[in-house]
Amino acid sequence: MSYNMFNVFFLISIFFNIKDSSVVNIVEDVSNAKDESKSNDTVCKEDCEESCDVKTKITREEKHFMCRNLQNSIVSYTRSTKKLLRNMMDEQQTSLDYLSNQVNELMNRVLLLTTEVFRKQLDPFPHRPVQSHGLDCTDIKDTIGSVTKTPSGLYIIHPEGSSYPFEVMCDMDYRGGGWTVIQKRIDGIIDFQRLWCDYLDGFGDLLGEFWLGLKKIFYIVNQKNTSFMLYVSLESEDDTLAYASYDNFWLEDETRFFKMHLGRYSGNAGDAFRGLKKEDNQNAMPFSTSDVDNDGCRPACLLNGQSVKSCSHLHNKTGWWFNQCGLANLNGIHHFPGKLLATGIQWGTWTKNNSPVKIKSVSMKIRRMYNPYFK
Repeated sequence: MSYNMFNVFFLISIFFNIKDSSVVNIVEDVSNAKDESKSNDTVCKEDCEESCDVKTKITREEKHFMCRNLQNSIVSYTRSTKKLLRNMMDEQQTSLDYLSNQVNELMNRVLLLTTEVFRKQLDPFPHRPVQSHGLDCTDIKDTIGSVTKTPSGLYIIHPEGSSYPFEVMCDMDYRGGGWTVIQKRIDGIIDFQRLWCDYLDGFGDLLGEFWLGLKKIFYIVNQKNTSFMLYVSLESEDDTLAYASYDNFWLEDETRFFKMHLGRYSGNAGDAFRGLKKEDNQNAMPFSTSDVDNDGCRPACLLNGQSVKSCSHLHNKTGWWFNQCGLANLNGIHHFPGKLLATGIQWGTWTKNNSPVKIKSVSMKIRRMYNPYFK
């Protein structure tokens, strides 16, 4: 286009006889315009290229930003997934541990039940208390025994007047059953050298040697409209058996130190509670221990020429219904076979060849008196 304009101006100059200088000027202006146009085209081209470079740069940054965001999202998702998987695995492990513990517990129960069944086949005495809150063993025998056989063993009773139930050993076999065992000596494992508080509440093992406790015995034998028999069973070192029984056995309350009362005696071991002399009579005597002295020795008793201030101390600090000591103390020290001491288990009216029999084991039990075996 610029070239054609130059030719046009050249022809005009010839036609109109224009001076060369003017034409030259025109031509120069046209040339300058051409150069300027080229310069402007170059600038525009450069501006365009720069704008394209900026757009390209922005696009790249956006891509990098999007890649970083995507990468961060993937990392975050991966972490969240791992955490979720860990939590699920922890929950599964917790559930497995719980189920494993449950299985172990069930297996232990099965083992215990199996052992219990096997033990019951060998041992006639159930070790666990039967939840049968009767008034006493005679009451349990009369109520449960009328429906099913009641085995000897541990039962829970709640006598009238007692503010709480307690366990007892019931002998459901001897002479019709229904006996509440209140004392038992067999091997000397349990120490009977005790203070008043122990004899008050009881001590020992109901499945072995024990003293039931003065309060519990009091609650049993002092129920309304009842009368109890006391049965003393003795066994010598040569396995000879003897007994002494008393009807109308009862105790006064704690304020009277559980003074003992006995009725009529029967048996083949002799009446050691009443003794051979008046001063031996332990009937209607209160209970004594080494720290609570009610034995009637004031200030002292004379026994075989010896002055005794405390029968409990003389009998190795054991507890009993002493009266100037007397002939009976079933709570005395359990001596080994072959030894006979005046302070051992005593029932002085049971003799052999005019000598006291060496006692190996003893039990005291009570039951209501209307048992037909003792009418």
